[in-house]
Amino acid sequence: MIRPFQGLWPKVGERVYIDPSAQVIGDVVLGDDASVWPLVSIRGDVNRIRIGARSNVQDNSVLHVTHDGPYSPGGADLQIGDDVTIGHGVILHACRIGNRCLVGMGVIVMDKVVVEDDVLIAAGSTVPPGKTLKSGWLYRGAPAQAARELTAEEIASLKYSADNYVKVKNKYLG
Repeated sequence: MIRPFQGLWPKVGERVYIDPSAQVIGDVVLGDDASVWPLVSIRGDVNRIRIGARSNVQDNSVLHVTHDGPYSPGGADLQIGDDVTIGHGVILHACRIGNRCLVGMGVIVMDKVVVEDDVLIAAGSTVPPGKTLKSGWLYRGAPAQAARELTAEEIASLKYSADNYVKVKNKYLG
């Protein structure tokens, strides 16, 4: 369901799939060919959320932001780049995810984290506030730590994952 918050409606690009059970609320922009799967909550109420082209947010994930207040001056928005796969049951809160990343199932990424391009975050990891994950690396654990550099094949698989979800959402769109 797409709905406004305080007069701000989500903006949806071309060929976007949003499952009827998902909630997309407020100041949210979904790029072309993005997909939002069952029971996802994307709540752009106290700050903005931007999701890039061909990115997918899988079942039961929660995306939210931080408000402008005395303990968080200016607040913090949420930005997801192009060709990103957000696995099942992920929590992204007021962070930045670069292009061609894969965020594994059950991952938690906290406020003001910066994930550079071409990063793989292993399932079940927790990324603490303010951390930067460098391009071309696999991160895992709680708290997440750099495990090793990604191989060229693994980097290519990041884009493949997003491309595959575009094909799947096209089947849903009929």
